[in-house]
Amino acid sequence: MTKMVADWFTGREIATAMAIFVNSWPVGIAISLMLLPWIGARFGLHLVNLAVAGWILIGLVLMAIFYRAAEEAAVSVVGERGSLTPETVYAVIAASSIWCLYNLGLVMIFSFGPSMLVERGWSMAAAGSTISIVLWLAAISVPLGGFLADLTKRGEAIIVAGCIGFALLTVLLSRSGQVLPVVIAVGAVCGLPAGAIMSLPARVLEPKTRAIGMGIFYTAFYAGSPVGSAIGGKLSTSLGSASAAVDFGAVLLLACPAILWFFRRIVSGQNRSAIPST
Repeated sequence: MTKMVADWFTGREIATAMAIFVNSWPVGIAISLMLLPWIGARFGLHLVNLAVAGWILIGLVLMAIFYRAAEEAAVSVVGERGSLTPETVYAVIAASSIWCLYNLGLVMIFSFGPSMLVERGWSMAAAGSTISIVLWLAAISVPLGGFLADLTKRGEAIIVAGCIGFALLTVLLSRSGQVLPVVIAVGAVCGLPAGAIMSLPARVLEPKTRAIGMGIFYTAFYAGSPVGSAIGGKLSTSLGSASAAVDFGAVLLLACPAILWFFRRIVSGQNRSAIPST
C-alpha cells in the first residue's frame, strides 16, 4: 500500500499523502477503542467481528474505485524488472532507520508514559487517559506536518526540527511536574516529521523498484522495532524507573537527524553520478 501511495503522489503532495496514510493507523485504533466496545456490549462479539470486516470491505471497494485514476498517474514500466544499486539499498535502510527510531520514540511514550505517571502517584486510569492525549493530538499534527513539508518544500528541515523538538519535550515530560501542558505540547509536535520521513524512500526509488524497495524499508523497520522496545524495557527494569525508557526514546529521536545527514549524502552522491560527463 505504501508503494501504491508513492506511485500516486510522487512529484506532487507526497508528504501530505504519506502523512494521511500513516495517520490512518492511530486514528483507526482510536475509533475502534471508542466504537467496538459499545458494539460488543450492545450486540455481542459476533457483530464486532462483522463491523471490522465491514470496514475492511469498504476500504477494498474504495480502493477499487479510486485507485484506477492513480494507475493512470503513475509511471508504469512494462516488461522491465528494476534492480536496486547498493547505494539505493543503503539509502532505503537509512530512511527506514529514521522511521524506526522515530516510531520507537512514540512507543516509549505510549508504553512507559502511563507507568511513569503511576510511579508519581497517579491512578492507572488517569495516567492512561492523560498520555492518550498525545495520540489524539498526533492525529492532527501528522497531516499538518505533511502539509507543511509540501508547502515549504523543506521536508528535511521539518524532520530535523520535529525530531529535536519531540526529543526535548520527551525529556521534559520525564522530569516536569506540569504534566498536562507538556503532554499537549508533545502531541502537537510529535506528528510533524511523519509525512516527510515516509516520503524519503520515494526520492531514491524508481517506479520499477518501489515494490522491492518498500519491502526492504519495512523489513528493516520491523527488524529494528522489537529490539528497540526490548532495550527500553530492559533499561526501565534495570534502573527501576519507567522514565529511563522515556529518556531512551528521546535519545533515539536525536539520532534521526544524524541518519538523515547520511541519507542526504547518499542521495547527493547518486545525483552527481547521474549527471552525464561532457
